[in-house]
Amino acid sequence: MDDYPARLRAIADLNVASAREEGGRHEYDGVVGDLSPEGVTAGLARLGRGDPFADAHDEAHARAAEEALRVELGELELHRSNPLRHVFELDVSCYDREYAPEAERRAARDRHLAAWPDAVGAAIAALDRVSAPTATALLDAVRGLAAGVPEDVPAEVRDPALSAHRRLVTHLERAQREGPRDAALGGAALARYMGAGEALEVDLDRLRAQADTERDRLMARLAESAGRLAPGRPPLETARELLRDHPAPDGVLDAARTWTRLCLDFTRERDLVPYDDGRCEVRLSPPSGRWATAALGWSGPAEADAPSSFFVTPPDPAWSETETAEWMELFSATTLPAIGVHEVAPGHFSHGRALRRAQGQVRRSLFSLSFVEGWAHYTEELCVEEGFGAYAEEALGADAGSFTAAHFEVGVWVEALIRVTRLSSAIGVHTGEMTVEDAARRFAADTPHTGPAALAEARRALFDPTYGRYTWGKLAILDLREQARRRWGSGFSLRRFHAALMELGAPPLGLLGTALERG
Repeated sequence: MDDYPARLRAIADLNVASAREEGGRHEYDGVVGDLSPEGVTAGLARLGRGDPFADAHDEAHARAAEEALRVELGELELHRSNPLRHVFELDVSCYDREYAPEAERRAARDRHLAAWPDAVGAAIAALDRVSAPTATALLDAVRGLAAGVPEDVPAEVRDPALSAHRRLVTHLERAQREGPRDAALGGAALARYMGAGEALEVDLDRLRAQADTERDRLMARLAESAGRLAPGRPPLETARELLRDHPAPDGVLDAARTWTRLCLDFTRERDLVPYDDGRCEVRLSPPSGRWATAALGWSGPAEADAPSSFFVTPPDPAWSETETAEWMELFSATTLPAIGVHEVAPGHFSHGRALRRAQGQVRRSLFSLSFVEGWAHYTEELCVEEGFGAYAEEALGADAGSFTAAHFEVGVWVEALIRVTRLSSAIGVHTGEMTVEDAARRFAADTPHTGPAALAEARRALFDPTYGRYTWGKLAILDLREQARRRWGSGFSLRRFHAALMELGAPPLGLLGTALERG
């Protein structure tokens, strides 16, 4: 703790949940970040104090992280209008991962819950600008926080925590009724918010055009792959039918384990990433994390090595038959392989193994989410290029059933169409060019999502304005790869290119060029 540079400590103090959960900084165990108006003002004042970092790339990376916080919490004051940061700070699911002995983690969880009353008070004081649409979109996630408070928490901690939680829910229910009807940030604010942490100036018109071009490319790829399975049939119609072929709810974990093994074996055999060690275990998502179908909890760079967790969420037994069927489509034999690639190898798990070896505190502490998600999304198409579908079909043998390489490809294109539609929707909603309903119609037209699923995706733009980062990051990596091919010529290889990226940790998109200069 004492050797942590003051500049990184100031950033971490405003990103406590991320520092603990992604970075593995467990001095923050049991701590809820102070997002009160006074706490944020004090935290912003501490940013940038301290010596510059010796490496020019690391210094630029740190400056981008500082600027991101100044824009988010200073210029835009999103801690006053968006409950999501407060949700992350309250969440105690991080203590379910086995990074330390259970008694130690349980004690930290209880300290964290004991801090809920003060943290909720700070959240209520800060959240005075929540729009009605944003409150509507996030209320289920806020209510779900209570699911992370187990029965074994001492009553003197549990009861005040749950009482505080009810106050926060009540506050957001009031915002749902009485808050402003307009949740749009505005184009200039969205561009600043997206670009500050990426060391870039964002041109939304250009990015919108890139998204439209990418959608058209993906539609063509989907048509080609789906056409091999059902010639002459509309590609999205074929995709929607394929999504209905999935394991039974009690078979989800076993299916995820199969694809985890195949993804790891394929990545290792093709030598796609610099490190292929460590363990990744498929586990049931903790109660507070069951709003997400799947997620990866990696072993953080600053903590002792431990198994990473590929969390999977089967449907709730209490759900209706329709709700269960819609949820299970996300675990279809067409999409689950792509999810495995994204979450495990060569996606997030593989990236996490490299982050543990990154040189210097900056690269092991500061993570561009556009790079993190862009990398994992890039690896899906990488695995199409490298023949993962055919590899899996052969490896499964008689167990492959109807699965073919074309099924894997369809799953990748479907996932990519969802991600690129997020980018278009975020720009449209926050510039005022789209309503949430318009965005939902865009999802229904360009992805397999329809009805409530399309609306849920569209509403996410309200509280996660940068959720287009998956496509944005992927396109930046693909562009850099073409530059590397031209610059390195016969010296280019995927292994060299990926290693050069991983050596930078999870760099801002505007600093990716360092990989070409040093790779």
